[in-house]
Amino acid sequence: MRRKTETGLDFLIDKLTNSIENVITGDSFQTEISVVTLNDLKLITKKNGWLFNWKDEFIEPAREIYKLTIINNLKIIQGLISLEVKSDCVYMHLVESAPFNKGRSKMYSGVPGNLVAFACKLSFQRGHEGNVSFQSKSQLIDHYEKSLGAIHFGNRIMIINTQAALQLINRYF
Repeated sequence: MRRKTETGLDFLIDKLTNSIENVITGDSFQTEISVVTLNDLKLITKKNGWLFNWKDEFIEPAREIYKLTIINNLKIIQGLISLEVKSDCVYMHLVESAPFNKGRSKMYSGVPGNLVAFACKLSFQRGHEGNVSFQSKSQLIDHYEKSLGAIHFGNRIMIINTQAALQLINRYF
């Protein structure tokens, strides 16, 4: 299988919310995170505005793909995250908001923060004390330090440690 090199994550934390928030009304909606299914992949395509090829992520045996949905509207995916449980942490490969949750005309804010908080929660569940790592685009290192409390470990490697993970989890869960 052809391996792609990791170019670094480039998601923006638009706002840390308590769930996700309608940009126009400010209403907050409780969310649920569940595993992506083959059926979901039929709608998660570049043709439908998604940037990444989530089918490639789905077939990677070590990776788990999760979707964020609103509790009473489970058919509409708000965002996706690709995670790998490693020996010492949970590694984030990809994070993407749904096409309608990007840019100036986005519908909901808080999607990326919600997904990262889930990665931290999964890290605790898998015995890694909330530690999450990922590779960042160079220009976003400072953004992740400020918005997520991530630590710049060197090169473009970022770490969310136990303390920062607990803050994110307490906000979203």
